[in-house]
Amino acid sequence: MTAETTPETTATTPAESTDKPSVLFVCVHNAGRSQMAATYLTHLSEGRIEVRSAGSAPAESVNPAAVEAMAEEGIDMSAQTPKILTDQAVQDSDVVITMGCGDACPFYPGKRYEDWALEDPAGKGVEAVRPIRDEIKARIQALIAELLPADDTTS
Repeated sequence: MTAETTPETTATTPAESTDKPSVLFVCVHNAGRSQMAATYLTHLSEGRIEVRSAGSAPAESVNPAAVEAMAEEGIDMSAQTPKILTDQAVQDSDVVITMGCGDACPFYPGKRYEDWALEDPAGKGVEAVRPIRDEIKARIQALIAELLPADDTTS
């Protein structure tokens, strides 16, 4: 097994982790739903939220239909790669959003956990992925509103 260090999986120091909220998106293959969610959150939060994504059994590559669906929104996620879920990624995150990983996702007290029931885009064409993408975008917009209340961004 090889370890891969990326900005999404690098541990943060306590000072860094308190500066902004952090969210981890987890799905089985880390190739569709969690990648779209992470990409949307990074894009729409304009860097004000630390974002990670991972999978309990990562695929070899990101779903091309998901990449195409995001490109239609003007967002390029073609360079993303599926990553393995680690205990450290969960520990370093304030909010853990699962998308079908079930019991494979470790639980740590004090973390906020949500499970987003979203259709799996695996094996589907872009036409079928668009509604999944749009639902993810709506959920991300609501999450940003929760994590970054308007009065906090004016300081």
